Amino acid sequence: MSGHRWAARAAAGAAAVALTVTGGAVAQADDDIASLGAEQIADRSREALLGVSSLHLSARGSVGGSGERMSIDLTLDREGNCAGGVDTGEDGSVEIVKRADDVWLKPDKAFWETHVPIGGSTFDAILDGRYMKAKADDPRLLTVTEVCDLDSFRELLADNAGAARGGTLTKGAETEVNGAPVVPVTRAQGDERLTVYVATEGEPYPVRITADGPDEKGTVDFSGFDRPVPDATPSADETVDVTALLGRSVKPV
Repeated sequence: MSGHRWAARAAAGAAAVALTVTGGAVAQADDDIASLGAEQIADRSREALLGVSSLHLSARGSVGGSGERMSIDLTLDREGNCAGGVDTGEDGSVEIVKRADDVWLKPDKAFWETHVPIGGSTFDAILDGRYMKAKADDPRLLTVTEVCDLDSFRELLADNAGAARGGTLTKGAETEVNGAPVVPVTRAQGDERLTVYVATEGEPYPVRITADGPDEKGTVDFSGFDRPVPDATPSADETVDVTALLGRSVKPV
């Protein structure tokens, strides 16, 4: 699985975890989140997440029962801008910058050799540490542009609210995530346990989601709510045009 495709799956997976934990009617306003019931806390958490204009997402774990450790670290917004990267372990990593209609990618040597076994080393040598640049609507890079769009993430949450209900929902004891007070809400169903840690101070954002099951194990952290995506982009001398690099006949990476 390419880094791009895993990035899309990781972001979608984070939304799916949130959906499984949450759903249902929105709770009435209450300043003391920790005093609410499990379902109310989960509902407030979901609505808070839907309301953000930008956020930082950090996911790490394994998907599909492969056992391979992968990670994604992205800041993204509702305008489709993003900055960060994807690390697929031994299969390589990719740095990503997307701003307006343009996207820049910098795959490392391991990524090229794994996902483009014929010619990958040549592409890596041509780039020589630079980014390849393309238009965001380039069909070869759609998995990157899709994962960078927070609106697509929000639509997935909104369209499927309540669709993944079931299991037992419980509230745990108050604790901390990265020094901030939170209350955990866990949905257990079969061999799967999905836990969302909801901030008890300020907006009831879900600051961490953990998944523990036979097929997927991992952690998704959310932070930087409503903070802008860094607007710095690679300079012209740091980039190579993707069409010049790959040619029109090369399949998507």
